[in-house]
Amino acid sequence: MSEKKKNVQMSDALSVMAFLTVSGGFQDAYSYFVRGQVFANAQTGNIVLMSARLFSGDRSGAVRYLIPLTAFALGVLAAEQIRAKLRGARRLHWRQLIVLMEMGMLFLVGFLPHSLDSLANALVSFSCAMQVQTFRRVNGYAYASTMCIGNMRSGVESFSAYLRTGDRDLLRKAGHYFLVILLFALGAGAGSCLAVRGIRMIWISSALLAVSFLLMFIDRE
Repeated sequence: MSEKKKNVQMSDALSVMAFLTVSGGFQDAYSYFVRGQVFANAQTGNIVLMSARLFSGDRSGAVRYLIPLTAFALGVLAAEQIRAKLRGARRLHWRQLIVLMEMGMLFLVGFLPHSLDSLANALVSFSCAMQVQTFRRVNGYAYASTMCIGNMRSGVESFSAYLRTGDRDLLRKAGHYFLVILLFALGAGAGSCLAVRGIRMIWISSALLAVSFLLMFIDRE
């Protein structure tokens, strides 16, 4: 089986994307509703809130948003380093290793008390960044499993092109993006409803990632 075929099966599968995206929405809801209204994925929101704190003279408040921003950047860097070093691994695909690391970090987050919310948010943001950098295509279409703005732009752009040309492939492409947005929203909605269960609800996200991990074994075969 060629490396190209493996990559298609492991990172392009709709089933894998579904669980990753629901988990991505869940993680964002967790960091916001459970860990002090900080975004794990939406770093644009964190930049806005950080800047607002800085301009109001609240430096400690600004640091609260700087931490997940920095962790997100480090997560992207870590994912790229792992890809570069382990891309040729055969026993365990490097993307599966990323998912395992995410599962471990999120499981650890479930044990951290609220006094360590900053550390918890950093770990969740780091996890989200690794995921969005690692899983970037579904059925051949570029997408993001932990945020929506790029998916929304691409979906509307594809739908607009379909209206002009009548090309059903473009309609199918738009449908993929709108499905990703819907799945993310479902994850975020479920996360907001389960926020009352406290810090350990993040383990649900770990379970969703575990399903993606197992599905990737099936796809490889």
